[in-house]
Amino acid sequence: FAKLGRGEAAKCLFLAFWSYLTVSIEPLPPVVVGDAVTLKCNFKTDGKMREIVWYRVTDGGTIKQKIFTFDAMFSTNFSHMENYRKREDLVYQSTVRLPEVRISDNGPYECHVGIYDRATREKVVLASGNVFLNVMAPPTSISVLAADTPAPFSRYQAQNFTLVCVVSGGKPAPLVYFKRDGEPIEATPLPEPPVGTGNWAPRNLLHRDLDDTKVPKSLTDEGEVGAGQAPATLDPPRGLAAERDPVTETIPETVVSREFPRWVHVAEPIYYFRHTHAPVSDGTVEARATLTWTLNPQIDNEALFSCEVKHPALSMPMQSEVTLVAPKGPKITMTPTRARVGDTVRILVQGFQNEVFPEPLFTWTRVGSRLLDGSAEHDGKELVLERVPAELNGSMYRCTAQNPLGSTDTHTRLIVFENPNIPRGTEDSNGSLTGHCGFRLVLALTLTVILELT
Repeated sequence: FAKLGRGEAAKCLFLAFWSYLTVSIEPLPPVVVGDAVTLKCNFKTDGKMREIVWYRVTDGGTIKQKIFTFDAMFSTNFSHMENYRKREDLVYQSTVRLPEVRISDNGPYECHVGIYDRATREKVVLASGNVFLNVMAPPTSISVLAADTPAPFSRYQAQNFTLVCVVSGGKPAPLVYFKRDGEPIEATPLPEPPVGTGNWAPRNLLHRDLDDTKVPKSLTDEGEVGAGQAPATLDPPRGLAAERDPVTETIPETVVSREFPRWVHVAEPIYYFRHTHAPVSDGTVEARATLTWTLNPQIDNEALFSCEVKHPALSMPMQSEVTLVAPKGPKITMTPTRARVGDTVRILVQGFQNEVFPEPLFTWTRVGSRLLDGSAEHDGKELVLERVPAELNGSMYRCTAQNPLGSTDTHTRLIVFENPNIPRGTEDSNGSLTGHCGFRLVLALTLTVILELT
């Protein structure tokens, strides 16, 4: 001991007269949620076993949750341990099995071992080892959507367009990238969204009522109603002869027209990419990736965009794809099919010839006049006309369906038939009975009662 310092000499004396104990835990590779994992604690000693305790450590080490205990004083079951003699040493391996790991199992674990000192037979010597269990979770959902939808179409100037890919349920954060028509997109990283992106707000097309491209020429022919003109008031058909008129069976009339850009943009688009992720309370993350470029409906219409995700817990990439499509071929229904004075009429857009993406913006107007409620237009897939009066017979309604790729106009004509339950000329502009008629009706009922009593 002459060559050793005082502290090292004391340590050697301690080891010479007291038992020793070394503990180590085998490191673990990352595991996937649902897998089984075995924690292995190896320790070597020349003393007598006292206890083994496994802890799960949480809150940065401030809390230790006991998950397994072996007490040699009260148990003779060594099935969880393996041991063999090597000279005068005993080597043990204690194992703890987690059959189906969860995200909540992620974190550090400690193995604490206690032995009786060989010299005193009573003093307990303690040692511990630790390991970190890294639990991975594959993403559970992926979706692609358009930012700020529904959004209008502009045929006068180019506008930015943004696709958003949302990936949820992954741990760690996944790698997200975009493809166009199956080919990876080379995009410029963007820390913040470009100026103007995501600022779309639903707005009307410019000069809609004065735009002669909105209505086909056939609608402006003699006897028809064109854009910007007051509709002719037609007398509602009356009697059985009118109901049998074969011409009425083809009504309501529906006419469709489409808009196309008036600008030409031939340059290759420049894509901008942004990726963010936010932690979720269950320990996973939600990743969002955005792809922004100047939209060109001439080349982007019917283009296939896909968002793909790579993750160490996935054997193959996840993907979600969308096809950019301008609205066309809208299907309009009107109920009831034979509207009568006083009925509530519903005009509804039920769909298109194929799936439309992004979601269209729907705007209803009455050609040449205001809607029944006095408003200039109505937003939504459905237009409801409460208690239609006879004056609406022959009026034409226009539904504009638009998304950033294009716009489609659908015109449909309303035919209002006479209602036998409402005498002709007794309804007001709202289709309801006048006060004078109501008075005469009450009088008739009173007279009937008096006749019965006499």
